[in-house]
Amino acid sequence: MFVTPAYAEEAPAEGTVHTETGVPNTEHASGVFPPFDSSTYASQLLWLVITFGIFYMLMQKVIVPRVGGILENRHDRIAQDLDEAARLKSEADAAIETYERELSAAKAKAGQIASVARDEAKVKADAERASIEADLSAKIAAAEVRIGEIKAKAFAEVDTIAIDTVGSIVEQLIGTKATAADIKAAVSGAAKQGA
Repeated sequence: MFVTPAYAEEAPAEGTVHTETGVPNTEHASGVFPPFDSSTYASQLLWLVITFGIFYMLMQKVIVPRVGGILENRHDRIAQDLDEAARLKSEADAAIETYERELSAAKAKAGQIASVARDEAKVKADAERASIEADLSAKIAAAEVRIGEIKAKAFAEVDTIAIDTVGSIVEQLIGTKATAADIKAAVSGAAKQGA
Protein backbone atom coordinates (compact mmCIF):
# COMPACT_ATOMS: atom_id res chain seq x y z
CA MET A 1 0.00 0.00 0.00
CA PHE A 2 1.20 3.45 -0.92
CA VAL A 3 1.02 5.97 1.96
CA THR A 4 0.78 9.64 1.13
CA PRO A 5 1.47 12.43 3.57
CA ALA A 6 -2.18 13.33 3.61
CA TYR A 7 -3.14 9.78 4.46
CA ALA A 8 -0.55 9.63 7.23
CA GLU A 9 -1.97 12.76 8.88
CA GLU A 10 -5.49 11.40 8.99
CA ALA A 11 -6.45 10.22 12.41
CA PRO A 12 -7.69 6.67 12.56
CA ALA A 13 -11.22 6.17 13.70
CA GLU A 14 -12.02 5.23 17.32
CA GLY A 15 -12.21 1.51 17.97
CA THR A 16 -10.27 0.48 14.88
CA VAL A 17 -7.53 -2.05 15.12
CA HIS A 18 -3.99 -0.97 14.38
CA THR A 19 -2.85 -2.83 11.29
CA GLU A 20 0.77 -3.41 12.38
CA THR A 21 0.28 -4.52 16.00
CA GLY A 22 -3.26 -5.85 16.00
CA VAL A 23 -4.03 -3.82 19.14
CA PRO A 24 -7.05 -1.58 19.28
CA ASN A 25 -6.10 2.00 18.57
CA THR A 26 -6.72 4.21 21.62
CA GLU A 27 -5.75 7.85 21.63
CA HIS A 28 -4.38 9.50 24.70
CA ALA A 29 -6.58 12.17 25.98
CA SER A 30 -3.89 14.77 26.07
CA GLY A 31 -2.05 13.71 22.90
CA VAL A 32 1.37 14.08 24.65
CA PHE A 33 4.15 11.51 24.35
CA PRO A 34 3.88 9.39 27.57
CA PRO A 35 7.42 9.92 28.92
CA PHE A 36 6.86 13.69 28.62
CA ASP A 37 3.46 13.58 30.29
CA SER A 38 3.75 15.46 33.60
CA SER A 39 1.07 13.31 35.25
CA THR A 40 3.44 10.26 35.03
CA TYR A 41 6.58 12.01 36.33
CA ALA A 42 6.24 10.60 39.86
CA SER A 43 6.01 6.99 38.72
CA GLN A 44 8.78 7.54 36.21
CA LEU A 45 11.06 8.95 38.93
CA LEU A 46 10.14 6.08 41.28
CA TRP A 47 11.02 3.51 38.63
CA LEU A 48 14.19 5.43 37.80
CA VAL A 49 15.31 5.31 41.46
CA ILE A 50 14.38 1.62 41.75
CA THR A 51 16.21 0.60 38.55
CA PHE A 52 19.19 2.82 39.37
CA GLY A 53 19.36 1.30 42.89
CA ILE A 54 19.14 -2.25 41.50
CA PHE A 55 21.75 -1.43 38.86
CA TYR A 56 23.98 0.20 41.50
CA MET A 57 23.67 -2.84 43.82
CA LEU A 58 24.34 -5.17 40.90
CA MET A 59 27.44 -3.15 39.96
CA GLN A 60 28.66 -2.95 43.57
CA LYS A 61 28.06 -6.57 44.54
CA VAL A 62 28.65 -8.48 41.30
CA ILE A 63 30.26 -6.65 38.38
CA VAL A 64 32.84 -4.43 40.15
CA PRO A 65 34.23 -7.28 42.33
CA ARG A 66 34.53 -9.55 39.27
CA VAL A 67 36.24 -6.85 37.22
CA GLY A 68 38.45 -5.97 40.20
CA GLY A 69 39.35 -9.66 40.65
CA ILE A 70 40.17 -9.97 36.96
CA LEU A 71 42.32 -6.82 37.09
CA GLU A 72 44.10 -8.00 40.26
CA ASN A 73 44.66 -11.43 38.70
CA ARG A 74 46.11 -9.84 35.57
CA HIS A 75 48.26 -7.53 37.68
CA ASP A 76 49.62 -10.51 39.65
CA ARG A 77 50.23 -12.48 36.44
CA ILE A 78 52.05 -9.52 34.88
CA ALA A 79 54.17 -9.10 38.03
CA GLN A 80 55.01 -12.82 37.96
CA ASP A 81 55.89 -12.62 34.27
CA LEU A 82 58.12 -9.60 34.90
CA ASP A 83 59.84 -11.41 37.78
CA GLU A 84 60.32 -14.49 35.60
CA ALA A 85 61.69 -12.32 32.78
CA ALA A 86 64.13 -10.64 35.18
CA ARG A 87 65.24 -14.04 36.49
CA LEU A 88 65.71 -15.40 32.97
CA LYS A 89 67.62 -12.25 31.98
CA SER A 90 69.97 -12.62 34.94
CA GLU A 91 70.49 -16.30 34.06
CA ALA A 92 71.18 -15.35 30.44
CA ASP A 93 73.64 -12.66 31.54
CA ALA A 94 75.39 -15.17 33.80
CA ALA A 95 75.52 -17.70 30.96
CA ILE A 96 76.94 -15.07 28.58
CA GLU A 97 79.55 -14.07 31.17
CA THR A 98 80.53 -17.72 31.69
CA TYR A 99 80.69 -18.26 27.93
CA GLU A 100 82.90 -15.22 27.42
CA ARG A 101 85.18 -16.24 30.32
CA GLU A 102 85.50 -19.79 28.92
CA LEU A 103 86.07 -18.41 25.42
CA SER A 104 88.89 -16.14 26.61
CA ALA A 105 90.41 -19.05 28.58
CA ALA A 106 90.19 -21.26 25.48
CA LYS A 107 91.82 -18.54 23.36
CA ALA A 108 94.63 -18.17 25.90
CA LYS A 109 95.10 -21.95 26.04
CA ALA A 110 95.10 -22.14 22.24
CA GLY A 111 97.74 -19.40 22.16
CA GLN A 112 99.87 -21.32 24.65
CA ILE A 113 99.46 -24.56 22.71
CA ALA A 114 100.38 -22.79 19.48
CA SER A 115 103.41 -21.19 21.14
CA VAL A 116 104.58 -24.53 22.55
CA ALA A 117 104.00 -26.24 19.20
CA ARG A 118 105.88 -23.45 17.41
CA ASP A 119 108.79 -23.69 19.87
CA GLU A 120 108.87 -27.50 19.56
CA ALA A 121 108.77 -27.25 15.76
CA LYS A 122 111.60 -24.70 15.84
CA VAL A 123 113.72 -26.89 18.11
CA LYS A 124 113.02 -29.92 15.91
CA ALA A 125 113.79 -27.94 12.75
CA ASP A 126 117.01 -26.63 14.30
CA ALA A 127 118.01 -30.18 15.31
CA GLU A 128 117.22 -31.51 11.84
CA ARG A 129 119.11 -28.62 10.24
CA ALA A 130 122.12 -29.23 12.50
CA SER A 131 121.98 -32.94 11.66
CA ILE A 132 121.73 -32.20 7.93
CA GLU A 133 124.55 -29.66 8.17
CA ALA A 134 126.72 -32.18 10.04
CA ASP A 135 125.97 -34.81 7.38
CA LEU A 136 126.73 -32.31 4.63
CA SER A 137 129.95 -31.25 6.35
CA ALA A 138 130.99 -34.88 6.66
CA LYS A 139 130.12 -35.51 3.02
CA ILE A 140 131.99 -32.35 1.96
CA ALA A 141 135.04 -33.38 3.98
CA ALA A 142 134.90 -36.87 2.46
CA ALA A 143 134.47 -35.34 -1.00
CA GLU A 144 137.43 -33.03 -0.41
CA VAL A 145 139.55 -35.98 0.70
CA ARG A 146 138.51 -37.91 -2.41
CA ILE A 147 139.13 -34.87 -4.59
CA GLY A 148 142.57 -34.49 -2.98
CA GLU A 149 143.30 -38.15 -3.58
CA ILE A 150 142.06 -37.92 -7.17
CA LYS A 151 144.05 -34.72 -7.63
CA ALA A 152 147.19 -36.29 -6.20
CA LYS A 153 146.65 -39.38 -8.31
CA ALA A 154 145.99 -37.20 -11.35
CA PHE A 155 149.15 -35.18 -10.68
CA ALA A 156 151.08 -38.39 -10.25
CA GLU A 157 149.70 -39.64 -13.51
CA VAL A 158 150.33 -36.25 -15.13
CA ASP A 159 153.99 -36.64 -14.39
CA THR A 160 153.90 -40.10 -15.94
CA ILE A 161 151.88 -38.87 -18.91
CA ALA A 162 154.15 -35.84 -19.27
CA ILE A 163 157.26 -38.03 -19.17
CA ASP A 164 155.80 -40.40 -21.79
CA THR A 165 154.62 -37.49 -23.95
CA VAL A 166 157.95 -35.63 -23.70
CA GLY A 167 159.80 -38.87 -24.52
CA SER A 168 157.76 -39.43 -27.66
CA ILE A 169 158.01 -35.75 -28.72
CA VAL A 170 161.79 -35.75 -28.21
CA GLU A 171 162.11 -38.99 -30.16
CA GLN A 172 160.12 -37.57 -33.05
CA LEU A 173 161.97 -34.26 -33.03
CA ILE A 174 165.49 -35.50 -32.54
CA GLY A 175 165.03 -38.94 -33.90
CA THR A 176 166.79 -40.58 -30.92
CA LYS A 177 165.35 -41.77 -27.68
CA ALA A 178 166.22 -39.74 -24.57
CA THR A 179 166.95 -41.38 -21.24
CA ALA A 180 164.14 -41.63 -18.63
CA ALA A 181 166.25 -39.77 -16.04
CA ASP A 182 166.85 -36.83 -18.40
CA ILE A 183 163.17 -36.63 -19.33
CA LYS A 184 162.12 -36.83 -15.65
CA ALA A 185 164.55 -34.08 -14.67
CA ALA A 186 163.34 -31.83 -17.52
CA VAL A 187 159.63 -32.38 -16.60
CA SER A 188 160.19 -31.72 -12.87
CA GLY A 189 162.25 -28.58 -13.70
CA ALA A 190 159.44 -27.29 -15.92
CA ALA A 191 156.85 -28.03 -13.19
CA LYS A 192 158.91 -26.05 -10.64
CA GLN A 193 159.18 -23.07 -12.97
CA GLY A 194 155.41 -23.12 -13.72
CA ALA A 195 154.53 -23.25 -10.04
